[in-house]
Amino acid sequence: MEFYCGSCETAMCGECTETEHRDHRTVPLRDVVDQHKASLRLQLDAIKSRLPQLNAAIELVHGICQQLITNKDSAITEISTSFEELQQAVQLRKASLISDLEGLCNSKQKVLEKQLDYLLQGREKIQSSSEFTEQALSHGTETEVLLVKKQMTETLSELAAQDFPLQPQENEHLDLRVETDVVRKSILNLGVLVTTNAVAQQTVATGEGLRHAVVGQQTTVTITTKDKDGELVKSGNAILQAEIIAPDGSSTQGEIVDNRNGTYELLYTLKMEGDFTLSVTLYNQPVKGSPYRVRATKPCDSSHSPEDVKRRVKSPSGGHIRQKAVRRPASMYGTAKKKENPIEDELIIRVGTRGREKGEFTNLQGISASGNNRIVVADSNNQCIQVFSNDGQFKLRFGVRGRSPGQLQRPTGVTIDPNGDIIVADYDNRWVSTFTPDGKFKGKIGAGKLLGPKGVAIDHNGHLIVVDNKACCVFIFQCNGKLVSRFGVRGTADRQFAGILDGNNLSQSPPSLHFFVVQVHDGSLRYHVYNSDGEFLFKFGSHGEGNGQFNAPTGVAVDTNGNIIVADWGNSRIQVFDSSGSFLSYINTSADPLYGPQGLALTSDGHVAVADSGNHCFKIYRYLQ
Repeated sequence: MEFYCGSCETAMCGECTETEHRDHRTVPLRDVVDQHKASLRLQLDAIKSRLPQLNAAIELVHGICQQLITNKDSAITEISTSFEELQQAVQLRKASLISDLEGLCNSKQKVLEKQLDYLLQGREKIQSSSEFTEQALSHGTETEVLLVKKQMTETLSELAAQDFPLQPQENEHLDLRVETDVVRKSILNLGVLVTTNAVAQQTVATGEGLRHAVVGQQTTVTITTKDKDGELVKSGNAILQAEIIAPDGSSTQGEIVDNRNGTYELLYTLKMEGDFTLSVTLYNQPVKGSPYRVRATKPCDSSHSPEDVKRRVKSPSGGHIRQKAVRRPASMYGTAKKKENPIEDELIIRVGTRGREKGEFTNLQGISASGNNRIVVADSNNQCIQVFSNDGQFKLRFGVRGRSPGQLQRPTGVTIDPNGDIIVADYDNRWVSTFTPDGKFKGKIGAGKLLGPKGVAIDHNGHLIVVDNKACCVFIFQCNGKLVSRFGVRGTADRQFAGILDGNNLSQSPPSLHFFVVQVHDGSLRYHVYNSDGEFLFKFGSHGEGNGQFNAPTGVAVDTNGNIIVADWGNSRIQVFDSSGSFLSYINTSADPLYGPQGLALTSDGHVAVADSGNHCFKIYRYLQ
């Protein structure tokens, strides 16, 4: 083997160079050995350079396995200890009940025995006196009768007048009432195993707080946990930590708020200017992109930034905005496919311009769609309701400004009931008006109860749900106007509101999804989710411009898959969340940017209709569920 064939990449003898490889280029083997040795050595070095990484990964995974077993053993010990303590508590309670039972029985027994002794003594006295007197009367002489009368008259009189306790002075009631069903259910559900499948290398953090903070002001970062496949983790309880290292080397811990849906809010406040290092770890491992460099500036340095200008735009409760929409980057929250593009929806039609004629709008707010291909719009500043077909053709306009029944004074919310009647939230008239499908006034609901109805919806039971922005509560009425219930007060806790702007139309959402969404317009800018009985379910969102964050959201709808679609007014965009409130993507509106979207509805053909108040029109987008 003294030769080498480059074409065949093999060594061979001299005879083969004249036969099998005679048409190939061959060279002496010694001329290529060093070249191949060098190539092999490069490959070998590349492979060997990975050994430290593998060793570190093996050590890390091995450590996690050992810690997992340790945690399991610790949990088993805790389970055993907890249930042994419960058994001891049950035995103690058993002994206490028996002791109390003995005490009660003895107490009752003493009263009854004392009464019994008194009655027995009385009976004995009466019997003996009766026998003695009867004996004297039957067999005594005249003298003996006189003597007995003198002797027994006083005794018999005393016995006749004596007050005997003829009714029981105690009762036999002594029973045990143990609600074992409740205790049994509690025991059967006692203890919850807490874990997640979240991993650090897939978990992402988003928000302006990863780059910039204002000294003395609380900064928020949203953290979304994912599993090894990059899928959203929809439960909470992950162990997250955040450390902020200041320019002088000092460190502080950020506050982690668990939203219980796989997302978390990191809250921190910086006290000095400079460049800080923010490290976010999940189970002691850095999340994707961590550590981050955060620059802290004085409030005066940030007061004229574009971001601050956006935050100082007027509330959607009045006026118009002059804020340009910005196309958002592709979602960081979805799968690899979703990372490349937002939902590939497109504008189907734009209807309306600014004005006061038919098909023209001035600050339209509420929008609703029916199953018979109709779209109804609350034209707030024009004090009227306008009706269109799904393809944007004008059909009807009704309403006149005024404060009498049937007139409108700033209509803000609108919905359509199963009969086709149009129900309007009349904000300044403080009631809800009902009109026939052709615009004839039928009646009003909530007069004297409502202070500022902003949004209306119909649930699957046919009940009318009204969100009252001024009263900071939700009213539920029967279709005849009778109040069924109300919930909510002013505040920031669950079931408390600091102003509510909308609720979704339950009659258009899946029957299995018995909830509606109410926007809480306060510092948190979250959506609160309730079922149709007013029971708080969960909340999602935070203030900001990142994916899953809001800046004054105003409209909401739920598609047939349970996904929640939100009109984000201050950020001029439409975001899509799953049924647990985890961010999925956003609707692509870049071809014709939104300027302050308000009401939102799903049409009968599955498209998204949005009231674009800043552009004085409504738009319909193709929506791919």
